[in-house]
Amino acid sequence: MHTENRRRIDIIRDDAFLVDVASVELETLRERRTLADDVETELSYYRRLLHGRMDLLAFEMRRRAGEETESLIDALPKILGAGESTSDSVGRVPTHLAPDLPDERRRHIDRVLGDDFLARLPMIEDAELGEIQTSLAETEREVSDERKIAQRAFDTVQSEIMRRYRDGLADDTALLSD
Repeated sequence: MHTENRRRIDIIRDDAFLVDVASVELETLRERRTLADDVETELSYYRRLLHGRMDLLAFEMRRRAGEETESLIDALPKILGAGESTSDSVGRVPTHLAPDLPDERRRHIDRVLGDDFLARLPMIEDAELGEIQTSLAETEREVSDERKIAQRAFDTVQSEIMRRYRDGLADDTALLSD
């Protein structure tokens, strides 16, 4: 599997990543599991950032429509604390909440998250708020789709590793490193 100069999600998305996992060496499976887990963690972090912005924007739009009486500042703790969770996947614990993001990952999401719309929120016209909301929602869908790919890859590789231990095809003394 050729991996030079490719985004990590593209490596995972490549059919070769999961083809015939039963014949892949255990150490390679462990590396693939780590890669899928790291990418899923990164994408989860991006989703949390997007959701926070989406929640703040939705509140501001409701406030402007007269559906909210609190100021955005007064409502911040409630908005940002809504739906708080430490893990989206059953049985998986996040290894860290704010991953070290690779420098080469400068793409659409970085531009969306880099937008300073929150700082200029009071001055933004309603039409532009709608455009920002659409951009955030589209980006969130893209990130969620990529995250599902990483989760499926992790689960597939993890299942194969577990099968090998269960069937006695891997050394049980190495379980502590898994």
